[in-house]
Amino acid sequence: MFLLRLCDNYFVTLVPNNNVTRQTDNLSREWLPDDSYITDPQNAKYSPFFGGTLKRKADDESDGLYSDQYTAPDVIYETARESKNGSNGLNISWSVPVEKNTDHFLRLHFCDIFNVQSLLTTFFLYIYDQLVISDVNSGIDVSTPYYYDFVVHSDGSGLLNVSVVPNTTVAKPKASLNGLELMKVIGLSSSIPPDDLDSKKISLPAVVGSVVGGLVLVSVMVVLFIWISKIRKQKHVENSNIVKIPTTARGFSHSRKTTQGSTLPNINLGLKISLIDLQFATENFDVKRIIGIGGFGNVYKGVLKNGMSVAVKRCVTGFGQGFPEFQTEIMILSKIRHIHLVSLVGYCDERDEMILVYEYMEKGTLRENLYNTNLPCLTWKQRLEICIGAARGLHYLHKGSAGGIIHRDVKSTNILLDENLVAKVADFGLSRSGPLDQHSHVSTCVKGTFGYLDPDYIRSQKLSEKSDVYSFGVVLLEVLCARPAIDLSCPSEQVNLAKWGLHCKEKGILEEIIDPFIDYGCDRPTMVDVLWDLEYALQLQIEPHDESETTTSTMQDRISCEANQGTTINSQVSTPESRFVR
Repeated sequence: MFLLRLCDNYFVTLVPNNNVTRQTDNLSREWLPDDSYITDPQNAKYSPFFGGTLKRKADDESDGLYSDQYTAPDVIYETARESKNGSNGLNISWSVPVEKNTDHFLRLHFCDIFNVQSLLTTFFLYIYDQLVISDVNSGIDVSTPYYYDFVVHSDGSGLLNVSVVPNTTVAKPKASLNGLELMKVIGLSSSIPPDDLDSKKISLPAVVGSVVGGLVLVSVMVVLFIWISKIRKQKHVENSNIVKIPTTARGFSHSRKTTQGSTLPNINLGLKISLIDLQFATENFDVKRIIGIGGFGNVYKGVLKNGMSVAVKRCVTGFGQGFPEFQTEIMILSKIRHIHLVSLVGYCDERDEMILVYEYMEKGTLRENLYNTNLPCLTWKQRLEICIGAARGLHYLHKGSAGGIIHRDVKSTNILLDENLVAKVADFGLSRSGPLDQHSHVSTCVKGTFGYLDPDYIRSQKLSEKSDVYSFGVVLLEVLCARPAIDLSCPSEQVNLAKWGLHCKEKGILEEIIDPFIDYGCDRPTMVDVLWDLEYALQLQIEPHDESETTTSTMQDRISCEANQGTTINSQVSTPESRFVR
């Protein structure tokens, strides 16, 4: 059961255990029941006490989210309020009395003590009916205590509302909350009234505890004061009543995209680019700067003030992708670097904008280079090198990146080529982190592009790295055949390239669908080469043991002379090697 503490300095805490006392709390906090504050008890139940070992993580490996013993004691995370199995996605809500129209510090404690494997349960977190986190538990190990901090400006109701809502699309739909702390933000000059102090009754342990607790409280207050000051300065840009507080470890911080109602990880402050700079780089997003259009919106070629050429992807209202994809792309590309993965230069989230800035890829997409007749045809060697590069990038995502990443949208338009035709995998908006061992999977809603989607993934809705392997197999066929994965102009049996390719392979006629430019087009020899080979073959037939030498230049001169005079000559070719020394 949750517990709640109301103090004279307006401090509220909720945790699900009757055994929490001042003695079990490192900061001597007092905890009281929350039963009077939960608004829908019929949807909730008390979780069984967790008898295992909590997986505390040190600050230097936590990115500032994980809880230590001073954040909250173990007993806080060993039980929880959880949604009932039959609640059908109904929320659990708490309403806490607060001062109207006032800033408050809110800390929410979580720990997945229900599952033996991560990512089986994720859920939604709402504050004042606004979605602030769409994937609580995502990317967090089971039995690992963690927390989120917010600054919340209360409304005129005199109540602050917090809700957790199950995600019915995951393997185990469940929502839970282990603890809640709420503090009114007061001025730093505020002090304790002298009447409340009685030195005669204060023991040494109480003094030490008070000093430690006071230092922690002052530190929190200083962070809040600085953060809120920044927020107030930015209110002409972002009119928000709920702001995610930046955590401190390794520079990891959070901000909130107000119109989308979610959190935006600002993992590296150096990645943020101002809207003014991007308007300058793209000539105020001039249409003549558009180099592509995708699921996210328009892509512009831009030049930053330092002279760097970039691709600027700007979200357009009404397109299929939105804030979750924007957030995912930043999270993934901020943490990984590889020669065959497109690099994120920065992002912008000012004034409701969602803009991603990447390194500029001179040669465009693989698809363009396969189908655009205005571009030079890719040789077989170039195609092989491109495929090998893309495969290395995907292999790094699956095995080389922390935790493993499944791309989920591998296709020829998401493989970009630089000026040297080096392939780089792009567009990580649909990517998911998850267990990637041979027999594991992530249950998720089916997303991707028709023609590239793994049939097993569609049937089972269980995502694994093999889903990327299937999609990449379609790309390989596309490279071999130079035709789209789905071509509605073809006869019905040939519309789906993957199915048609398998059919041709089974019939032994795969060569019939190979790109003709590979066999007879771009790689077709010139007449000089043809004549050279014919002359050499004839010479071997007439004089198979002749070891006299004729220079390459002499041979070329004779062939050229023959072409000019329209006559036939017989020329001696001494060695096979001379055919290739050109």
